[in-house]
Amino acid sequence: MANSASGIAVSDECKLRFLELKAKRNHRYLVFKIDESVQQVVVEKVGGQTETHDDFANSMPPSECRYAVFDYDWTTDENVQKSRIFFVAWSPETARVRSKMLYASSKDRFRRELDGVQVELQATDPSEMSLDTFVGRIH
Repeated sequence: MANSASGIAVSDECKLRFLELKAKRNHRYLVFKIDESVQQVVVEKVGGQTETHDDFANSMPPSECRYAVFDYDWTTDENVQKSRIFFVAWSPETARVRSKMLYASSKDRFRRELDGVQVELQATDPSEMSLDTFVGRIH
């Protein structure tokens, strides 16, 4: 089903990979892009469990928009394992205006497909993708 605002659909693989990340925890992150040739959001990269936050941040293209999901886990001061699933809308200043508009108009529809996201983050430059930014958003 296409998004009424932008006409962009969501591929079944996006939903499947997100469910694997959420339920099975076998991916650290997912990067999604809008494939304009087929008018849908598709999976661009799947980050394995051993990949780090730096790997995730470095997977964002410097001048193209993307959506991403990152499974951030940490141990509290009380030694309790916790995790949060972040949804990131990556829209760098250097991206084409048309691309930024397409991603912005498709974001809410795509985000609703990912049931279980706990924190949403809008990032326009690499500093907003820092680990400190993520840590600051969980407390």
